[in-house]
Amino acid sequence: MSTSPAGIQDPRAATAAPGVLESRLTPGLSREAFARDIWGRTALLTRRAGDFSDLFSAGAVDELVSRRGLRTPFLRVAKNGATLPDTSFTSPAGVGATIGDQADDTALWREFADGATLVLQALHRTWAPVGDFTAALAAELGHPVQANAYVTPPQNRGFDAHYDVHDVFVLQIEGTKRWIVHPPVRPDPLRDQPWTDHRGVVTEAARGEPYLDTVLAPGDVLYLPRGWLHAAEAQGEVSVHLTLGVHAWTRYALAEQLMRAALAELREDPWMRGSLPLGVTDLAAEAAPVRERLRAALAEADPAPHFHRTRRAQSRPAPLGPLAQLAAVNGLGPGTPVRLRDALEARLEGRRLVTRVGWLDFPDADLPALDRLLAGEVRTAADLGLACAGRLLRAGVLVPAAAE
Repeated sequence: MSTSPAGIQDPRAATAAPGVLESRLTPGLSREAFARDIWGRTALLTRRAGDFSDLFSAGAVDELVSRRGLRTPFLRVAKNGATLPDTSFTSPAGVGATIGDQADDTALWREFADGATLVLQALHRTWAPVGDFTAALAAELGHPVQANAYVTPPQNRGFDAHYDVHDVFVLQIEGTKRWIVHPPVRPDPLRDQPWTDHRGVVTEAARGEPYLDTVLAPGDVLYLPRGWLHAAEAQGEVSVHLTLGVHAWTRYALAEQLMRAALAELREDPWMRGSLPLGVTDLAAEAAPVRERLRAALAEADPAPHFHRTRRAQSRPAPLGPLAQLAAVNGLGPGTPVRLRDALEARLEGRRLVTRVGWLDFPDADLPALDRLLAGEVRTAADLGLACAGRLLRAGVLVPAAAE
């Protein structure tokens, strides 16, 4: 499989491999090749990656806007590079719903007809097919993933040239959109380093020769690492595209976790808790032994607990239906099919099972069964033991599964 200087690949050059990344987003390019040659390094355009109508559509846009009672910030409206105030497209919800900021479909229609782009934010929380897809992609990549949809009327654009502080996969759903892409002016920006901090240099760079100037058609996928400049404009018809934002964990984030672990250790050091001398002026002399103890604490620090705690907080577990869960608890028997709830980030730390929905301590006798559960080997409540399975069901860690 060959890739052009502009980062365009032809998915017909190889057979697609299993997995969300390989089968849906970069068919013809293996996960290993993507990780080695593309991830965080360069833009990649994949033509005719597939049909994404199972994920999203124009009909889904209309349903979300007109029937789902969307509120801000699940919806934004942008025009000519600026975001419109929420009050221009929201209104009270009417009798029985004392909410003042729900989407006003009439106002949205008028803004859209006047050239505004509708941005459906956090779509992984409001549209189930997109939620399932982003959860699968996040599990595969090992980084949190969120989704927005951009709906742009013909010959219009929503935003000026800018960069994102997360990697993106752009999935063209309907219509066509011209994308102009430039290399970064600040490679690998962190989450608190937005493009607006470099507005002047971004504007200047966007006037230069683009790395990629292309029109995306339905089924095309464009990958951009964080920091890459881009601007997009709909062509002769309404454009609908999904942007999957991959919020990559960085070495800087790992350094933050190391520092937290080291400082937590130093809190227990009586000498470190001691006061500086009265009238201290020679900070260099005072800092020298502190630096040595900090260096030693960093050398021994284990960032894993802090890292995993932060990681668990970044995403939500798979949806949980309370009625189905109650039925599973009440009908629990040895043959009840069960499985671990998806996207829990579940880990055994000693005798403690830590998940996104809390933690539970278990006796030693239950630990072998929990190991099997985390390995995906448990099929029925009897495999865990009825008492253990009941406890996990009530905690929302275990969910009913379809019988095989």
